[in-house]
Amino acid sequence: MFERLREDIQSVFHRDPAARNAFEVLTCYPGMHAIWLHRLAHILWLQGLKWPARVVSNFGRWMTGIEIHPGAKVGRRFFIDHGMGIVIGETAEIGNDVTLYQGVTLGGTSWNAGKRHPTLEDGVVVGAGAKVLGPFTVGAGAKIGSNAVVTKAVPAGATAVGIPGRIIIKSDDDVQAKRKAIAEKLGFDAYGVSEDMPDPVARAIGQLLDHLQAVDVRLEGMCDALKGLGSDYCAKELPELHDEVFDCVKDKSESKVG
Repeated sequence: MFERLREDIQSVFHRDPAARNAFEVLTCYPGMHAIWLHRLAHILWLQGLKWPARVVSNFGRWMTGIEIHPGAKVGRRFFIDHGMGIVIGETAEIGNDVTLYQGVTLGGTSWNAGKRHPTLEDGVVVGAGAKVLGPFTVGAGAKIGSNAVVTKAVPAGATAVGIPGRIIIKSDDDVQAKRKAIAEKLGFDAYGVSEDMPDPVARAIGQLLDHLQAVDVRLEGMCDALKGLGSDYCAKELPELHDEVFDCVKDKSESKVG
């Protein structure tokens, strides 16, 4: 019991720079209070004492503004930051080292009995106001963006953003390097090719750059073959690309996204 309590307090220090000392965490963090009350309610629930479990759960909701059904399964070092308005359903399962921010809902989309709520694997982070709805799994280390509405499985390590939730998977360094090189060769810096920009327009531009890079490699190979045959066709210069054209495209795209 005391080991779990110590773990909970340390998890606050690891994930909240505003925490100053253990006494403050023990007395002033409603997320911790909600988790401790839930553990008591869950023990009662497993022993078949359903009504007392719901009473404890309801008391925790009244005290903290955080509603965790006593049937929900919660792992170690679970951290709720701020917490007001969080709702966690009966069949939700939460792994170790998971973080939830205020206004999160782990809810269901059906009134049928059985598994109705999501499973969050180890290390998942769910941003403020996000809704994760349905009996699917959010993979280990995944992130749910603030105010996202996620109704489908999220792969491990991925990020889901938007309404409905879209899966954003960070491209590998080699792909990013190739996109940057072809963008520089074209004479402009595509505004949306950064892996930190979860924008569908940016992803489309990135795929176009991938295609251009492949075409460029193929053309260079063809030119080398023609030179080997004695042709000077590839000696001709390519048309110059003017930056102002791409600035105009960029401004229009940004206005649509905004």
